Amino acid sequence: MSRQPEDPAPGDSAACDAVETIIVPRVSDIGGFEVRRALPSIKRRMVGPFIFFDQMGPAEFITGKGLDVRPHPHIGLSTVTYLYEGEIFHRDSLGSAQAIRPGDVNWMTAGRGIVHSERTAPEVRAATSDLFGIQTWVALPKDREEIAPTFTHHGKADLPVISDNGAQVRLIIGELYGERSPTPSHSQTFYADVALGAGARLPVDIGHEERAIYTLSGEIEIAGDRFGPGQLLVLRPADALHVTAVSDARFQLLGGEPMDGRRYVWWNFVSSSKERIQQAKAEWKAGRFDIVPGDEEEFIPLPD
Repeated sequence: MSRQPEDPAPGDSAACDAVETIIVPRVSDIGGFEVRRALPSIKRRMVGPFIFFDQMGPAEFITGKGLDVRPHPHIGLSTVTYLYEGEIFHRDSLGSAQAIRPGDVNWMTAGRGIVHSERTAPEVRAATSDLFGIQTWVALPKDREEIAPTFTHHGKADLPVISDNGAQVRLIIGELYGERSPTPSHSQTFYADVALGAGARLPVDIGHEERAIYTLSGEIEIAGDRFGPGQLLVLRPADALHVTAVSDARFQLLGGEPMDGRRYVWWNFVSSSKERIQQAKAEWKAGRFDIVPGDEEEFIPLPD
């Protein structure tokens, strides 16, 4: 972790503006399961290429119950799933069938079109189970929106971990603090899981124009201001800042370069073209997307 210049002093104009926007997630429902959605927001549509950000849980399922997100389509994006507790079983129209567990990462690039489902596996439903994690969508650059769909999984042990003076950073995507994640990416971006012991300080990399922090637990301090869990803190561009843990804290760092133009979002579709989204809507309604092997009986209809 490279050292950054000192933070603005609390009370001066730079300190007051260190956090440009604070977003408190709104509550939504997916598959009978409550999530907290931070992006997109009326305050901020994107941070770098990140166009969607959901906190799943923490929640407990009773025996026989679990997550059931039926097969549904995507275009023009990559989904990123990262868990802190529990397990989700992913299937997609490429034939991928993969359980994801805490510390792993699932990276699915939809490109010109993919269908997937996310469920709790039968063996996990046999007992009570917990679920807590984050799912994000990363918009694809214009010249890659129509690439062939792909799916990759990296286990916890595959992801670089940087430890220094009470800070532990697991790099999920991109490059940070001199390390690079094996997870493929299509734009200049970074995404990391951070744990700070009480009193520890972490410099926030200034190598990317757009940066944000999503607080998960504990309390942190930035330029004299304190923040609790469940907030997306969008940082001012180019400011060299530190995050200090007031108590043991967990948060995510994310961001990257601004997108190459506006992105439109409708349901599960992301595109630089409204016409492309209309085409995807018509194709899903007409049943022209591929099926998900092993999960062919159900699907989520096109919303009215």
